[in-house]
Amino acid sequence: MPVLTATSRRELEIHRFPVLVYALVPLAALVLQAWLPRILGRYAWFDLPLLVVIYFALGRPSPIQGTVMGCVLGIFEDALTQHPIGINGVVKTLIGFFSSSLGVRVDVDNHTVRVLLVLSFSLLSGGLYFFVYRVLLGLSMDWRWLDVLLPALGNGLIALAIFPLLDRFRIHD
Repeated sequence: MPVLTATSRRELEIHRFPVLVYALVPLAALVLQAWLPRILGRYAWFDLPLLVVIYFALGRPSPIQGTVMGCVLGIFEDALTQHPIGINGVVKTLIGFFSSSLGVRVDVDNHTVRVLLVLSFSLLSGGLYFFVYRVLLGLSMDWRWLDVLLPALGNGLIALAIFPLLDRFRIHD
């Protein structure tokens, strides 16, 4: 896994996509995230908006863009669920910032690196969600490792399929 400096990573490439991809992929992720758990019930072990935030944030060298995308998707996801507004917004904002910051320094075109990053960010997302819910809001929430580990594994498997598909829409200079 080659590690690059920030300037050489920026000079190497910035992933760009058509504007329609930036609009439709997050919208599809939000719709599927709101709809599929109703069908799958307790077997819905994935977080599609989180995957979209991680994918687009890893390809951009600007932590601000990853932060804004995470904030917007998180707030819209909260609006479509029964969660208090802002919990997913805070969590996905932080994940967007961290993944954009890390995407500058690491070769993110390697599939193994991507899956490991998705697993790590999914676990971090579960921990941050618990922290915000329990500590910042003071609401009661049961913590079970299996409830965090299974979505992380589900996100990793989905990322193996979705990330190469999204790579096909990249604009190459």
